[in-house]
Amino acid sequence: MLSKWMKIGMVTVMTSLSVGAGIAEAAGVLTIGRREDSSTFDPIKTAQNIDFWVFANVYDVMIRVDKTGTKLEPGLAESWTVSDDGLTYTFTMRDAKFSDGSPITAEDAAFSLLRIRDDEGSLWSDSYKIIDTAEVTDPKTLVIKLTSPSAPFLSTLAMPGASIISKAGMEKLGADTYAESPIASGAFTVKEWRRGDRVILEKNPNFWQAERVSLDGVEWISIPDDNTRMLDVQAGQLDAAIFVPFSRVEELKKDKDLTVHLETSTREDHLLINHEHGDLAKKEVREALDYAIDKKAIVDTVTFGLGEVANSFIPKGALYHYDDNLQRPYDPEKAKQLLADAGVSNLTLDYLVNAGNEVDEQIAVLLQQQLQQSGITVNLQKMDPSQTWDMLVDGDYDLSVMYWTNDILDPDQKTTFVVGDDANMNYMTRYKNEKVKQLVADARLEMDPVKREQMYVEIQKMAKDDVHWIDLYYSPFINVSRNNIENFYQNPLGRFFLEDTVKN
Repeated sequence: MLSKWMKIGMVTVMTSLSVGAGIAEAAGVLTIGRREDSSTFDPIKTAQNIDFWVFANVYDVMIRVDKTGTKLEPGLAESWTVSDDGLTYTFTMRDAKFSDGSPITAEDAAFSLLRIRDDEGSLWSDSYKIIDTAEVTDPKTLVIKLTSPSAPFLSTLAMPGASIISKAGMEKLGADTYAESPIASGAFTVKEWRRGDRVILEKNPNFWQAERVSLDGVEWISIPDDNTRMLDVQAGQLDAAIFVPFSRVEELKKDKDLTVHLETSTREDHLLINHEHGDLAKKEVREALDYAIDKKAIVDTVTFGLGEVANSFIPKGALYHYDDNLQRPYDPEKAKQLLADAGVSNLTLDYLVNAGNEVDEQIAVLLQQQLQQSGITVNLQKMDPSQTWDMLVDGDYDLSVMYWTNDILDPDQKTTFVVGDDANMNYMTRYKNEKVKQLVADARLEMDPVKREQMYVEIQKMAKDDVHWIDLYYSPFINVSRNNIENFYQNPLGRFFLEDTVKN
């Protein structure tokens, strides 16, 4: 998603001096520079990468995705069985404790899963409505009955939004307090959250795999300016930094004190289109935009060849990606003709840009120039990234480049979110296609993998034909760490395995 999505809490540029001040010098504390501040520690109330990537080491889930990002493995559920009819899942909980020393029980798991299904504040309720009942038969046993068989169900249990929280803790503290100072079920606890500055984590001695954890703590430090963040890691004021700009990769690779990590990802950057704004409601106009954009030029110029032109919202390498999906070639004259056929002239569009993001700003200028070749005028609105998400929700935009990374192995999550017409207005595009919506719902229930793949092929083809948004490019995760840091790794779904990271 956007940074799963790019809602930045503070964009004041921090100087190297201010960033260095207060950073723990303890050998066991890992400092990581990132763009955004966290927004919440309530798992069900965010869809941002910057939250999920911290959640993954503060909370544990019933079922995990492995380091390769390709298969499921036991988490807090040490084992499970599925009934022959695919409706009943019986989970056996392992011996584990929350950070306050209380046991993690089947009741906590049931509470967490029903909360993501039912809570009015849940951003993910649609994916969990398949749960009919969650019955606790004893402290170690959770029996979940589904309303119908569901192919992605086990995968959805691995999503950070479905993290296991303390029922007693939530009921005692209340959601607002828990969202600020959570009771951890994962490798680290939240020691302090300095809004707009940093999240300070410390090792959770009650984590069921505590012996696996080498670090004493982790500090996620918000440094919105890309250049400042890179300078700080080069100067040794940070141990690591994420979101390395494409333009800095080669330079950083030459620094003998650093390691640049190019990790396989499920990231896709795309151009959101507000289907409810004037002429953008016309398919021909959206097609014209697609023809007017030279994606290869964007990949070459902005990603320095590290990206690859995208052709589908399901990313390359992900389950059911359709490699032969339609790709409209760069053809400004075709774009002009489509606009003329639609009776549209002097099209002027407002393009919402996240200020301070080097790549976003480069893409914006390129798209403005390219669209001008087809007679389309684009007004760039550079906004504080703390405002852009609310503007997307409110529909106060025509175009905006955002990105998404998958959180689960199954394509259902992203498909539901971006074309399934759920509560999120199809990633704020307001795209509507009843046939696509029904096919998304049906694909979730289809248990035959061959039939299911064909359904996702059809979904990708139909969405592309409608120009639900414009696919731009796929790219790797790009991070950097100092050479005294070992096992700093991010899997294709974005999870950092900090429980295995070592600081020498």
